[in-house]
Amino acid sequence: MLSQSFAAIAACVTGLALVPVAELRAQTPPLRVLVSNGMKAAVEDLRSQAEREIGRPLELKFNSTAGIRQQIQAGEAFDVTVVTSEAIGELIQQGKLAVASRSEIARSELGIGIRAGTPKPDIKSPDSLKRALRAAASITFPKDGASRGYIEGMFEKLGIAADVKPKIILAEGSADATESVAAGKAAMVITLFSEIVPIKGVEILGPLPGEYHYDIRFAAAASSSTKNADAAKKLIAFLAGPAPLKVFKAKGLERK
Repeated sequence: MLSQSFAAIAACVTGLALVPVAELRAQTPPLRVLVSNGMKAAVEDLRSQAEREIGRPLELKFNSTAGIRQQIQAGEAFDVTVVTSEAIGELIQQGKLAVASRSEIARSELGIGIRAGTPKPDIKSPDSLKRALRAAASITFPKDGASRGYIEGMFEKLGIAADVKPKIILAEGSADATESVAAGKAAMVITLFSEIVPIKGVEILGPLPGEYHYDIRFAAAASSSTKNADAAKKLIAFLAGPAPLKVFKAKGLERK
């Protein structure tokens, strides 16, 4: 009798693991997840695997970190958020996120993307970067991106802020910025590798050199008011674990 009970339990567990993702989404309330654009391509690719791992469907919403922070501060309901580590810390201090749930997830370098097949200017040193930015016909980056302040500060430090100001095209988001380079509407995009890699027709020229090297780090945490704490914990553990590393690397992210 006991062995039959164990067999029945095992069958149930196996059955759950084999439930198709589409059926899982139909049967179970979703876990609401707010994700920064810098993690968008990776999280989209990992979605089905994550859903199987936690036994719940995911309802994903993407925005800039600044936009997500505003949504959370305005009271939007959610279970988990994946945004910059800095924003996670701020939201924890404001009581919006559960401090014990915080985990570091990945990082992405800030760099320059150009249209595939176009000449590749040298940006391997601060001096060559300065020349390349001055020579560029136009430069785009997201107006609400987490790196905007750093980019504008870099222009100041390089002494080219006045030179490049007329050439700057502020985009509504990272996808718009990078896609404008693919379409030939802008010559260069300065954004995260993870926001360049997914866009067809754009290639990474390289990271910012020397003292201007910069990366953005992403973390995850659960809402302090989530009613799905167990599922939220499982999702965060999945994202912080080894399973996503191959996808992260392919999407311009690292775990260092």
